[in-house]
Amino acid sequence: MSRRRNSMMSEEFKMELAKELGFYDKVKAEGWGAITTRDAGNMVKRAVQMAQEAMAARKL
Repeated sequence: MSRRRNSMMSEEFKMELAKELGFYDKVKAEGWGAITTRDAGNMVKRAVQMAQEAMAARKL
């Protein structure tokens, strides 16, 4: 029995990250299930990095 959790990231943001990280074409052709664990991890790392940068910019 497969359960899907609601995503913390919007679909639009995930697509933006996929484009930036170079695997958008794979997602577009085959869906999110086709990306590697490494790609998913890199996507999360980049999202965290972007959030940290945004928080640091607000403190200035």
